[in-house]
Amino acid sequence: MASTGSFSHSGRQARPETVMIEAIIRLVLGNLTPLLFVLAIVMACCLKAPPSHGTRLLNWLLLLPVGLGGVWSGGFHVFFPEIASRSIGWQPSPFEYEIGVADMAMGITAIVSFWRPLAFKAAVILCVVLFYFGVAANHVHDAFAGGNFAPNNFGALLAVTIAQIILLPLLYLRAKRETGGE
Repeated sequence: MASTGSFSHSGRQARPETVMIEAIIRLVLGNLTPLLFVLAIVMACCLKAPPSHGTRLLNWLLLLPVGLGGVWSGGFHVFFPEIASRSIGWQPSPFEYEIGVADMAMGITAIVSFWRPLAFKAAVILCVVLFYFGVAANHVHDAFAGGNFAPNNFGALLAVTIAQIILLPLLYLRAKRETGGE
């Protein structure tokens, strides 16, 4: 009977704890942006500064899933394009570098926006929402026209992307109303 466990580099079977830790690390790193989305909601609910809930949630969404998630995914597209492409169900392309740089630029700008006024956040949101709309449309088209239902093409990451397309402008409007446009 064949073993179903993982093997270490020495050829010995890995201990069950090691296999479980490896699986958890793969799960977290493979789903970092959706996990950051959930963490942003938790942070906005648990912390009380700023006092406006809409502003608080907007800040945490920009910092975590948009900011850190953008830097994370951009880094994969730039430095590990084969892994990034495979997770989306695509072939590596020279454009992978360009999309990675764009992801990182938006991510860094979104991180900076955490500490900037609402007007700065508005510019970040406009750029991110327009970009994410194109990304989501392309992934949905690829899923239904090309049958590509790879996890990072048509899965939790797409759901979070669509949620952010909707939530970011709505939270901006709510924050503007709650803070008087500051």
